[in-house]
Amino acid sequence: MINHATRAKIAELQSRYVELEKTYRNGLTEVALSEIPEMVYNSNAIENSTLSLVDTEAILMRDTIRKDVSVREVYEAKNLAKVIQIIMDKPDRNLSIEYILELHKVLLADINDRVAGRFRSGDEWVRVGGHIGANPDFTNSLVGDLVRNYNVDAESYFLDKIAHFHAEFETIHPFCDGNGRIGRVLINQQLSHLHYPPIIIRNKSKYEKYYPLFDEYSASTRYDGFAELFAKLLMESLHKRIAILTSRKLIPLSDWATKNNIQPNVALNRAARQTIPAFRMSEKWVIDADYQMTV
Repeated sequence: MINHATRAKIAELQSRYVELEKTYRNGLTEVALSEIPEMVYNSNAIENSTLSLVDTEAILMRDTIRKDVSVREVYEAKNLAKVIQIIMDKPDRNLSIEYILELHKVLLADINDRVAGRFRSGDEWVRVGGHIGANPDFTNSLVGDLVRNYNVDAESYFLDKIAHFHAEFETIHPFCDGNGRIGRVLINQQLSHLHYPPIIIRNKSKYEKYYPLFDEYSASTRYDGFAELFAKLLMESLHKRIAILTSRKLIPLSDWATKNNIQPNVALNRAARQTIPAFRMSEKWVIDADYQMTV
């Protein structure tokens, strides 16, 4: 579970974020919109899409497509962007079965309309590696219980709740297709509903920092790793917004490290642990040029 020090840090950053929002609401909206291609790229790449971030930006921002890109991957990018936009436009909407199915229908539109907007049923079994998703006869009730328990839990720390939901949702694997993408956008739906900014789970580190957490949950039902991952990503997201709205200048983390006589690998490690307010933009680490690290 998330320790008190991390909770206090998140609370401090959230307080600053909320205060800045009073003055810079449009600025925060622009930051969120600018992140959509990066969110789409990473989530689709986790599912083995061949589109690069540059490809994804071209499709979503300029409607230009390389000749060798498959039609399915184009729809995957555009549809996921639409799902993210729906969540951004309706941050106060409660999590429900109906909402999840609505998002899934948008996600798979013109990709696989036969299974879009519904859970698995009948003989629709799914397998991911050695893991077999829940019995199709019970997917609806299992997700229903999961949503209901999440909504009524008023005691657990919010990131612990979200971590458990994500681990269990992916374990159930309620859809024939699109489980990972929907599972990750639901994390941000839950954060948005609680007035926190979205996070981006990175494709680059999926084998080291994301996939192993599912094995841990399957073996022990422990979801601490997910909660800790989400906490670091949330602090990064908050640091990003605060820095963009308050900093005179942002520079590459490597330049900041050189300027402050810090080894690049040390700076990168501190950034990953969020002990300095660095964050990623277009997959590259940056930081406030004037930030002074305290010992």
